[in-house]
Amino acid sequence: MPQIRKLVTDSYRSVYGKIDPMRLNNTFELFGYDFMLDADFRLYLIEVNTNPCLETSCPLLARIIPDVLDNTFRLVLDPIYPSPEGFNPRKTQQAPQEIKFTLVFDEEIDGPGLLKMRQAGATGGGAADEIESDNEEE
Repeated sequence: MPQIRKLVTDSYRSVYGKIDPMRLNNTFELFGYDFMLDADFRLYLIEVNTNPCLETSCPLLARIIPDVLDNTFRLVLDPIYPSPEGFNPRKTQQAPQEIKFTLVFDEEIDGPGLLKMRQAGATGGGAADEIESDNEEE
């Protein structure tokens, strides 16, 4: 999982300025990441989809995809459109589950400031090298 998080984070860093360049409020996008393991358990990022397949064509996907969508909508929509006062979700559906997403890129932390520090570090060393070693989980 640390390798997957690192690859996902690095992919966001590589296109940070291209994703929502106008920084519009109240928008979101669900990405699909495809990975591959080789015989030595090395992890490879195959592709990132901006329109991932949400087809529930097998029992595993039939269990995972509804949870992914539910977690996504609760994460991005519930803060904007909270439930009406007095609303009891137990009457209409099962109790809410824990949101199981992990933050791998934070614009405030990983955004332009960190990227500029890393670029400066590549030419002269310094603080960027410390940040890189702090973030490694392998």
